[in-house]
Amino acid sequence: MSDLLGHVPVLSDEVARFFQDLPAGWVVDCTLGLGGHSSLLLRANPRIQVLGLDVDESNLATANGRLAEFGDRFRSVQSNFGDLAAVLADGGSATGPVVGIMADLGVSSNQISDPLRGLSFDVDGPLDMRLDRRQKTTAADLVNTLGEGELSDLIYLQAQERHSRRIAKRICQVRRQIRLNSTVQLARLVATAMGEDPDSHRSRIHPATRTFMALRMAVNGETQALGRLLEAAPRCLSIGGRIAVISFHSVEDRAVKENFKAMSAAGTFEVLTKKPLTATEEEQAVNPRSRSAKLRVARRVA
Repeated sequence: MSDLLGHVPVLSDEVARFFQDLPAGWVVDCTLGLGGHSSLLLRANPRIQVLGLDVDESNLATANGRLAEFGDRFRSVQSNFGDLAAVLADGGSATGPVVGIMADLGVSSNQISDPLRGLSFDVDGPLDMRLDRRQKTTAADLVNTLGEGELSDLIYLQAQERHSRRIAKRICQVRRQIRLNSTVQLARLVATAMGEDPDSHRSRIHPATRTFMALRMAVNGETQALGRLLEAAPRCLSIGGRIAVISFHSVEDRAVKENFKAMSAAGTFEVLTKKPLTATEEEQAVNPRSRSAKLRVARRVA
């Protein structure tokens, strides 16, 4: 199923399978994006309603237009998924039991391809990386103000970049002469810090990939938001409700895995995916973004 602007929601069949037999109630799509998964869920299960959350005002508007055909079965709120508990406590968004929680932790393709977002090193743009324009701090603020040790820790802890010290040292050396403001500027700097030719295309993965991911996660508080979502989920879900999380790298997947394991040991969750589900070869061929996607699902039992 292809989404607007070329975005394809990952693991669509697998997601639909876990939500299609849910009873009447609300499913919270914590990462609404362009509405791909929400549309899928609403079509797969006519008993449910969907509440979509997203911090990106532009994507929210696009999804609202696309999902208008579902009428009052769909509602949306501009909110970070880490604030799920507060959104539901407000009472005006979901007026009934929450039978499902869905979160796709990836970034929408249209966000990556927009040079003004500063999320890609393929096209030059401002070093911004904010998904929520209401936020103040940008990636440029971080790379130009954090101490060398703080920057190194950020790049390593958020994205497991083993060359983080070399990269942070080089960033601090360069910024003494000139402020770092552009994506290509930073990408070339990271490549040279790792001993790579910034103009070489020998590697399938750009040497700046993990650094960009770490900065994006820090700017948007993604690790903290995921922690708050996982903490709130057992309280928000009704008995029998399901939570499904799609992650795209080891830091996020480990957090989900460990949370589900702890909730299972406490007798709160039943883990429905003993190992994470991944995309088929056919899906990977059609949608390369799905190659790193991992889906974990749990059901609240107490």
